[in-house]
Amino acid sequence: MAVGIIRAVCTSPKKGTEKTNVHHATVLKDWGIEGDAHAGNWHRQVSLLSWQKVEAFNLQGACVSDGAFGENLLVDGIDCARLPVGTRLKCGDVLLEVTQIGKECHSGCAIAQRVGYCIMPHEGIFARVLEGGEIREGDEISTVED
Repeated sequence: MAVGIIRAVCTSPKKGTEKTNVHHATVLKDWGIEGDAHAGNWHRQVSLLSWQKVEAFNLQGACVSDGAFGENLLVDGIDCARLPVGTRLKCGDVLLEVTQIGKECHSGCAIAQRVGYCIMPHEGIFARVLEGGEIREGDEISTVED
């Protein structure tokens, strides 16, 4: 079982833009994070990214803030990209299931335009919401054993 901490909870009103850390949010079953442009009836309801990957990127001089890669949840202590599809993650009442590892970066990616490179296509993961609830910075998140 892998255990981590939520470092940021981020949303954006529009797709293709950097997200803003809202510090806490309501996660809706079969939908995603309330108020986020990526929420909806599809397989990429919530995006997750490892905090360590963002820190390493910043050490190269990027200076990006929470949500800059379009991630909803910035997770400290879990290497998200190493979680296989089907992995379940529990955070309080919220239960997520990993549906996709990485994605193709679109040509209008705000972070790629700003710093020349985006880590989300290789390091980000996506999940659907199996159970909703509240989620906030500082919450523990862990993989669920079957």
